[in-house]
Amino acid sequence: MTAHHTARQVLAGLDTTLTEGLEALYQDLHAHPELSFEEHRTAAEVSRRARDLGFEVTEGVGRTGVVARLVNGQGPIVLLRADFDALPVTERTGLPYASTNEGVMHACGHDVHVTCLFGAMALLAGARDRWSGTVLAVFQPAEELGQGAQAMVDDNLYARFGTPGVVLGQHVMAIPVGTIACHPGLAFAATDALEVRMFGRGAHASMPEAAIDPVVMAASTVMRLQTVVSREIASADRAVVTVGALQAGARDNIIPDEARLRLNIRTYTPQVRRTVLGAVERIVRGEAAAAGAQRDPEISTLHTFPLMVNDEEACARTMAAIGDVVGHDRLTDLGASSGSEDVGVFGTSANAPVCYWLLGGVDPDVYAKAEAAGTRSRDIPQNHSPFFAPVMRPTLTNGVTALTTAALAWLGPAPHSVKPA
Repeated sequence: MTAHHTARQVLAGLDTTLTEGLEALYQDLHAHPELSFEEHRTAAEVSRRARDLGFEVTEGVGRTGVVARLVNGQGPIVLLRADFDALPVTERTGLPYASTNEGVMHACGHDVHVTCLFGAMALLAGARDRWSGTVLAVFQPAEELGQGAQAMVDDNLYARFGTPGVVLGQHVMAIPVGTIACHPGLAFAATDALEVRMFGRGAHASMPEAAIDPVVMAASTVMRLQTVVSREIASADRAVVTVGALQAGARDNIIPDEARLRLNIRTYTPQVRRTVLGAVERIVRGEAAAAGAQRDPEISTLHTFPLMVNDEEACARTMAAIGDVVGHDRLTDLGASSGSEDVGVFGTSANAPVCYWLLGGVDPDVYAKAEAAGTRSRDIPQNHSPFFAPVMRPTLTNGVTALTTAALAWLGPAPHSVKPA
């Protein structure tokens, strides 16, 4: 029996009842988002539902993570990963199931990831006569901080639950529904998030000569940082330097004594990373010195993401299986993403290959019209936008199909000891 034939048989369980249940789960998760390492309600909901499917469930792995394991005879251990933290974003989608937690939103689609993993778990649990091995469903906290995967690994993930032979996962993106995009090799950028404190001397707004103005100091720094990529990075290389926050003062008639900046840096090679970080520090210190600051600025790291590398052979095997089921015309390669992901930590720590792909979540007609009008960047809300809202149908069923098929491509054949139901 061919692998794609087995997948089609298992996917036959994706009926109306399961689909409606997944949509209800997705809406519930979307309405109740929780920030990184605060995912207590989400973890409890995940655990309850996983136990109902017959999985062995362990909570509190890596603080708030959940591991659900289904052992089905001898065979490979396949790790399926979904992150489940949300972002400090005020939702503006207008959805009937919009966030009920003020200032917190599933603006990156992690609710989609969890729902799709549950769909795959339900199908695999209901078709244990079709495969053998162990499904290790990992619900990871704090992806948005780049800390959750490492926290779970450091909590003896593999010693407790087994070392996987492959790590699989997906991320919903603002690309057309039906599209599955996978880039072998270097797939996601490394990230360094920095906080910069610049110190001046406060004074009355009417007497700027008595001050060392940190607002001007910070503004000059922001402008100078724009030259790092354009003037210090070769055109053949890639890097992004973004100042995402600048905070200084509280009153119009007071010059403050401090300004704070938060930077987000994306790079693709260790050498470029060193160049960019060195340039940032040089500019920050140089602008402070030029302004006559009497105290050196402080630069601290908020969080980091490592480079995420997709294993080429694992991607070829996984995408071949998915393409056999959904159609190879739906597969594409969008190249390396400037986004960052810590899913690779699960692979490197287990010395296992990783295959991580992108899942389309935008109505194809809406996407095509925006593309034709040249307004895609304006009219299609991207991840982390307060308007980000993946199309529920058929994004969820597509994600379940892809993840289930991928898992079956790596699990063993049907165990002889289990008779078909």
